[in-house]
Amino acid sequence: MISNTDHEITKPLINNDQISSSDTSHVSDDDDNGDNSPVEQVALTVPITDDSTLTAVTFRTWTLGALACILLSFLNQFFWYRKEPLSITSISAQIAVVPLGHLMASLITDKVFFRGKKFEFSLNPGPFNVKEHVLITIFANSGAGNVYAIHVVSAVKVFYKKEVGFFVALLVVITTQVLGFGWAGVFRRYLVEPATMWWPHNLVQVSLFRALHEKEKRNKGRLTRNQFFIVAFICSFAYYVFPGYLLPKLSSLSWICWLFPASILAHQLGSGLHGLGIGAFGFDWATVSSYLGSPLASPWFATANVAAGFFLIMYVITPISYWLDIYKAKSFPIFSDGLFTSSGQRYNISAIVDPKFHIDIDAYQRQGPLYLSTNFAMVYGLNFACMTATIVHVFLFHGRDIWQLSKSALQDKKMDVHTKLMRKYKEVPEWWFLCILVLNIAATVFTCEYYNDQLQLPWWGVLLACALALFFTLPIGIITATTNQTPGLNVITEYIIGYLYPGYPVANICFKVYGYISMKQALTFLQDFKLGHYMKIPPRAMFTAQVVGTVISALVHLVTAWWLMETVPNICDRELLPPGSPWTCPGDHVFYDASVIWGLIGPRRIFGDLGHYSAINWFFLAGAIAPLLIWLAHKTFPNKHWIKLISMPVLLGATLQMLPATAVNFTTWILTGFASGFIAYRYYRDLWSRHNYVLSGALDAGLAFMAVLLYLCLGKQHVILDWWGNDSDGCSLASCPTAPGVIVRGCLPVI
Repeated sequence: MISNTDHEITKPLINNDQISSSDTSHVSDDDDNGDNSPVEQVALTVPITDDSTLTAVTFRTWTLGALACILLSFLNQFFWYRKEPLSITSISAQIAVVPLGHLMASLITDKVFFRGKKFEFSLNPGPFNVKEHVLITIFANSGAGNVYAIHVVSAVKVFYKKEVGFFVALLVVITTQVLGFGWAGVFRRYLVEPATMWWPHNLVQVSLFRALHEKEKRNKGRLTRNQFFIVAFICSFAYYVFPGYLLPKLSSLSWICWLFPASILAHQLGSGLHGLGIGAFGFDWATVSSYLGSPLASPWFATANVAAGFFLIMYVITPISYWLDIYKAKSFPIFSDGLFTSSGQRYNISAIVDPKFHIDIDAYQRQGPLYLSTNFAMVYGLNFACMTATIVHVFLFHGRDIWQLSKSALQDKKMDVHTKLMRKYKEVPEWWFLCILVLNIAATVFTCEYYNDQLQLPWWGVLLACALALFFTLPIGIITATTNQTPGLNVITEYIIGYLYPGYPVANICFKVYGYISMKQALTFLQDFKLGHYMKIPPRAMFTAQVVGTVISALVHLVTAWWLMETVPNICDRELLPPGSPWTCPGDHVFYDASVIWGLIGPRRIFGDLGHYSAINWFFLAGAIAPLLIWLAHKTFPNKHWIKLISMPVLLGATLQMLPATAVNFTTWILTGFASGFIAYRYYRDLWSRHNYVLSGALDAGLAFMAVLLYLCLGKQHVILDWWGNDSDGCSLASCPTAPGVIVRGCLPVI
């Protein structure tokens, strides 16, 4: 297995002040420190106790859970279309529901209804407890991310200007979100119960639960975790008024551009938003965590792999390709998500779509082949490499463990204290998951066949997408559970259906959604199951909260998106939107571009024998060879522990979020991760164990609450400051081509 901790770590440690005295009476008889997790971050953060008398499913759970899910779903979808997409995590709800839970416990009657009957229940079974709080957070998790299938609706309605019915959109959204339950049920024993599958992101929430519920004695000169959270939350809340409104320039400071205001080269090198981002940095937590998640939750070896991958693509592959003018690179911006003609102009996509929503070959031949920016093309190449690297890496480094689990499930010697404590609760039967899986596949096939005029995807495409998701869930799940980084299936799914069924853009994106998102949703469910595993939540209660929360979230996301598309004039159209408009939809632009590349035009005309990017297919082979080299090096030098910490899927997949993410998102994330995961973790271990994950939650929550407040008070009233501090990163020339004779608006031609 991959070692998940620094190679200097020897055995798990538990600080006595991390376990409240009130918990010790509930420790299982067979618990001891020797059974604790072999992963030190888990041993330092997760309590080895369980109070099975606490009730998890209550009236408060359902009320506050549904409310949190609805609110987060609305806000995340609302902000997703904006220029700086804000992801409001469940951390915000996790904090906000605490006073509401205690208020309900103090005000609602404790009368027992149907006393002595089979259906006996009470609206107020006692004080608000941590298990209720965890289940409410699971509800909130369902609404904390964006619903990927909404991109399909946006692409068809907004970009292609075609019709798609609300009911059809609802069926697509619901089926894609729920399909992942099937894969989650199949792989629970591999990705939840083993101690080495530790899901680093969950430790942020576990730490916060403990800070909010445990009574901690304050040592002289030190803050308790609860006090530290409050201080950090207030600071984050107050500070975000600067990058969020008064001084947006703080999101990306590109000082090289300031030194050389008239140099295209300097702007290409220094721009954090449109260039390579050398020296660029953002003093904005949204810049840090928007696309890669919290760097405080990333183990250092994973952060180092991301840093190496970013350096490879941005400072080696991209500049060499650009300055050697590979694929006419100098005719386009060095960093862009745009689609171009050979002369460097924007490609007119609508001109090559026929009335039947299919490619018009004659029009395409008249307009000429489609070109990509250097970085865009190379990111696709790394996507290819990442897929093969994931398969080979998991086979080489985890194959034996997977085989052992397949033969004998989990043996007692594999179980840590958390798995033993969870044995007292009823498991979710396998057939529950399988029923959801079979019914959902049947509903998906029916939807795609019955509404084929709108969705274009044939029945065999649905089954193939499901097969891909099933195949990749385990290897990608292992990478996510140990590194906090998730290689995506979006490109490989586009590639496959693009070859098999070219010329149909909606079929392509539907296939991508069913193949990619069902896998990603499975990982979300498994991550929540692991959170429940750490917090000792009955699995059946977890399952119920996930199913209900997922359905609520899908419905609210779609209604919100539909409302915005109908009410915001020219939403996502950068040419028609007024200057300074926030409704630029960066994520949807990339999704639309992909539908054109892989669906409408097709990979054969771009990456195949009819295209000019065919050499990029060699990345598949490079990705397969890379982990083999690491494995051979590890076998040759078994005492060099650092070799095994090199994860090629993470390294090669580091920039999968790039476009819409930019260089400054990565540089800021990496530096922050270095400060936390290396410096603080190695040299200030006690401080890190007490405050690292609490700080992450506080920064998320403070930013989210201030961002919502700014929008409600100023954004809705269109109160915008027009001054130097709003001027992006000040690198206006970074998007200019450098090939002689190419003329682009806003750029002087190079002679």
